[in-house]
Amino acid sequence: MKFIKPKFWDLEKPNFISKLLRIFTLPIIINNFLLNFKTKKKNHKIKTICVGNIYLGGTGKTPLVIRLYKIFKKQGLKVAVGKKFYKSQLDEISLLENETSLITGASRNKIIDKILKEKKDLLIFDDGLQDKNISYDVKLVCFDLDLFVGNGQLIPAGPLREKLDSLKKYDAVLLKGDSNNFENIHQLLKKYNPNIQIFKTFYKAVNLEKLSVKRDCLLFSGIGNPSSFKKILLKNNFNVVDEVIFPDHFEYKEKDIEKIKARADKLTAQIITTEKDYIKIPENYRKNINFLKINLEIDNEKNLINFVKSKIND
Repeated sequence: MKFIKPKFWDLEKPNFISKLLRIFTLPIIINNFLLNFKTKKKNHKIKTICVGNIYLGGTGKTPLVIRLYKIFKKQGLKVAVGKKFYKSQLDEISLLENETSLITGASRNKIIDKILKEKKDLLIFDDGLQDKNISYDVKLVCFDLDLFVGNGQLIPAGPLREKLDSLKKYDAVLLKGDSNNFENIHQLLKKYNPNIQIFKTFYKAVNLEKLSVKRDCLLFSGIGNPSSFKKILLKNNFNVVDEVIFPDHFEYKEKDIEKIKARADKLTAQIITTEKDYIKIPENYRKNINFLKINLEIDNEKNLINFVKSKIND
């Protein structure tokens, strides 16, 4: 699904439009209620972790999957990543293929069937917390500290797939960013699930030496949370003079890149995008376009890994 997120989704409280749209959240409410009575299939032949979110997009889900994959692989486990195939998410699939051992499929149960033939020790799913057919061994929920739950409403009145009370079903929360709201959000999450583990994550740029901090920048991206991309560059003293935002998972055509380059030429600015966007640019148009490569870092990473391993070994 390609769309630009409505601005009213991230207001502190629902506005008039959001309140009008509440009636259309009824199907999600009914579906989430029925899921409580659905018996999910648990596969005891392989351990599973699901990294997902209840806020739609931009929570650091895929970078966390990549980080966990690398950690467990380094520890000697035979690890694979699973992602349900959506044609609209080829950018995330390409990124995961470059960084992990990825298996895709029409359903997550079919992915598990494929993995079992490869005799892996651990399968990490990118997305799927709301999948009614699988019971995962570990369920991790990602949030962005700045966005958190937006206006707190379900889609389409707001950005939420589920309400916060769904946290009682999950094992740990990963809060991305450096907002001053961390302690307040921490306390709020504990009200919904006193036993939930809470960890803090943040993005770290790893290729800044390839970019010129002395030149003005034009940014463009088609991601769930473009403000986090811009924030990293501003934090590292880049002067952003223009920004072009496309819908999440946008598929770039040559004409789109031509317009961006013309805009940058007028400003005599360098062009910087995200790695996820860069891999979607037609190869013959990548010249003079730089991308910011980021890794997700985890505060108290050792504690998170020990917690996940304890759940896996239960």
